Amino acid sequence: MRSTTRSPIPLLLLCLLAPLAVLPGRLAAQDASPPTLKPELEHVRTVLDKYRDPIAAVHDGYLSTVGCIDYPEGSSEGKMQYVPGGMGVHFLNPQLVGPELDPTKPQVLIYEPDGLKLRLVAAEWFVPTQVAGSNRPAIFGRELDGPMEGHEPIMPKSMHHYDLHVWLWKNNPAGVFSPTNPDLSCPKEGYSFEEHTPKVVGGT
Repeated sequence: MRSTTRSPIPLLLLCLLAPLAVLPGRLAAQDASPPTLKPELEHVRTVLDKYRDPIAAVHDGYLSTVGCIDYPEGSSEGKMQYVPGGMGVHFLNPQLVGPELDPTKPQVLIYEPDGLKLRLVAAEWFVPTQVAGSNRPAIFGRELDGPMEGHEPIMPKSMHHYDLHVWLWKNNPAGVFSPTNPDLSCPKEGYSFEEHTPKVVGGT
């Protein structure tokens, strides 16, 4: 029997709702040669292409967490296995956070800063451990990575969760499901954060 816990949604809202990191000339050109994907992922990319414009994402409930996230040091013992690289700027849709995963409704969209513009590069499926309970979430025939601590400073460490990054629009030499991309780096100025890889934690 699952113990009664408070929903993590209010915490997500408090921690992740922030001013939008969207600037004039917001739509960046996409990679000339997008990744070659399996048919299922090609379909997902086609459905989500409308969010290449970050304002369309905001309109549909995705809210910017402002900071561009980078992991220049990669992983160490006891932590998640991240290759050195960046993640980008995360846009979270709190309304989509729950135990069920829909391939065409990722909880997070990820953008790469490109001058004064934002380039859509990846999507992320995200489930807090409180929501997942004893069930390890999976999608696209893969289990989500984790469970892990929250990513500070964007998220408190206590926000234990599973996630799966899928690089639908930007080629990633580390693989389409790698959390980080060696070919993505955050600007040295503004809201950029060089983070330490989150620790692996036990499930709930």
